[in-house]
Amino acid sequence: MKASTKRLFAGAIVASLVVAACGDDDEESTPETEAPAATEAPAATEPMTSEPMTTEPMTTDGEGGGGAGGETPELASGNVFVTGSSTVEPISIRVGELANELSGGELLVTVEGPGTGDGFQKFCAGEADISDASRPIREEEAQTCADNGIEFVELEVAIDGLSVITNPNNSAIECLDVPGLYALLGPESEGFGSWSDANDLAAEVGAVQSVPFPDAPLVVFGPGEESGTYDSFVEFAIADLSEERLGEDNDFTRADYSSSPNDNLIVEGIESADTSLGWVGYAFFQAEGDRLKGIAVDAGDGCVAPTAETIADGSYPFARSLYIYVSTTAAAENPAVASYVDLYLSDEGIAKVSDAGYVQIPEDRLAATRDAWAAR
Repeated sequence: MKASTKRLFAGAIVASLVVAACGDDDEESTPETEAPAATEAPAATEPMTSEPMTTEPMTTDGEGGGGAGGETPELASGNVFVTGSSTVEPISIRVGELANELSGGELLVTVEGPGTGDGFQKFCAGEADISDASRPIREEEAQTCADNGIEFVELEVAIDGLSVITNPNNSAIECLDVPGLYALLGPESEGFGSWSDANDLAAEVGAVQSVPFPDAPLVVFGPGEESGTYDSFVEFAIADLSEERLGEDNDFTRADYSSSPNDNLIVEGIESADTSLGWVGYAFFQAEGDRLKGIAVDAGDGCVAPTAETIADGSYPFARSLYIYVSTTAAAENPAVASYVDLYLSDEGIAKVSDAGYVQIPEDRLAATRDAWAAR
């Protein structure tokens, strides 16, 4: 049973609730729970500050009524339920806290992070107002939404750098190229218990960075298949070689690793083993400071480490967009939903991207996101 996390923001106190996410994508989870686990949102080291905001909502062309511009909107009272990506969850939590503060406790936002795939399942069943996502919605997921009469708008809100990480004591590994990642973590690496077990496969697929790999235990921690971070990693590091070598429908990682929908558990696993290997979103990596070591990635243009600068300028090869998907029906019927999204896209709300440890999208893309929301 996968444990996902729900946070309810009420009054001056943020209460942590937990939902139980089922083990298969075709099973549904419910808001009620008896499991007292929790996922903490990572703290950023350099929060971004905002200029003082006014309280009148405005559209992108400066006229009131849409909340799609930069100014902080007036907030309606009510309840909003956000599900989906555990990567985006820290941003949505912080915007929920801001909504609680600015509304005097009248706008209550519940955020859970069972994973992008599980979130879309619930969202497309009409069980959530907003779905956080660390990848774009798939065609079959969008079709499920359509079949259920769920119309939505996709809003890009941040940039993440999917970070390949190890323990700081692992001095032998500084950079891995895509073939090396495939040799260590792809479908053909099933059963490799040592880094050196991957040496022959690494040579076969053309890996050059950090090879030969050391004769040391290979202990792997990462997200499971319910996660958009898993999907992104497969797309970045596995899919091309797996399809080339094994044919279609083999784009998946090795199955014999410790998987979890809880990013903090992944981080704890990496920290517990000197020669570990895994991957998480950038915020969860950088929040740990020197307790984790980021591995530079070579996707053909040399080794590039994950930093806010390399993610922002696109030189880090595993950079990706983060999204929220908003039910336009819910936004029309529940003023609290529209208020929350208006706040999310305001200057004060979008600053929470940096607070959560991610990278803000460029101004032109933020303007496109605000335009998409205003045009819903």
